[in-house]
Amino acid sequence: MQKPLAIAVTAAFLMLFSHAAALPAAPLKIVATLPILKEFAEQVGREHVEVRTLITGLESEHSYSPKPSDLKAIGEARLLLEIGLGLEVWVSGLVKNAGNSALRVVTTSEGVGLIRDHASHAASAGNPHIWLDPENAKVMVRHIANALIATDPAHKEEYLRNLGDYLQRLDQVQTQLLERVAPLRDRRIVTHHPAWPYFARRFGFQIEGDILQQMGMEPSSTHLAEIAKRIKSGRIKVIVSEPQFNPKVVKALADETGARIVVLSPLPGTIKGTETYLALLTYNVTKLVAALQP
Repeated sequence: MQKPLAIAVTAAFLMLFSHAAALPAAPLKIVATLPILKEFAEQVGREHVEVRTLITGLESEHSYSPKPSDLKAIGEARLLLEIGLGLEVWVSGLVKNAGNSALRVVTTSEGVGLIRDHASHAASAGNPHIWLDPENAKVMVRHIANALIATDPAHKEEYLRNLGDYLQRLDQVQTQLLERVAPLRDRRIVTHHPAWPYFARRFGFQIEGDILQQMGMEPSSTHLAEIAKRIKSGRIKVIVSEPQFNPKVVKALADETGARIVVLSPLPGTIKGTETYLALLTYNVTKLVAALQP
């Protein structure tokens, strides 16, 4: 027969063990370079992830200057989500300096069919603004889901279920937006900077020129004159501007040519009504369709 003290100690140990086993696991710490990647991770991971984004959306992803808090966040994370393709040229230095041997870097552009243009970075095979095509977004979300499952296999079934749900919603929104664009005859636009080729390819818009040809450099007077001539001779109705860039050049071009300015955003949350990726796609397509109507 066990002594009373031994029984009490055993019972206390069992209670402590069962209480600890019942405690939920801490959320998986994830760092995303862009808000869009944060949203994708949260759609799949939900309550099992804690995601921080380095860029809020109002900064330029091309020229972002990391902060000391970014280094700390990467040092504590299990996953780092990036676009790749040379978009976040500043992120490799952060990863190296963080010295986090447990960190897994997930490059979400792998396997995406790329568009090569003058916005393509020298070290990459194509334009990095891949997420503006919902078919590319599906590839990116799957990469994130695979990384979550590999890092946290205990919640595999939930991650797969959440992935399926989000892919279905992506399909529904894409179908609705393609139907909205279908009646348009004139789909020609000029864009502020070359963020839009994937978006244009998916939804059938035709980009006739970009005002900015190289990030961080204002367009030359010769290039602006060529763009203005193209807009006037082709009677192009719309110039796409973005909240991340100085609007002065776009306004001057619109004043000269009579084209209408439509402010769209490549990243969620920078314009009211674009708080989610699906809302962003809907906003951008709806605004462009309205501006291009006869």
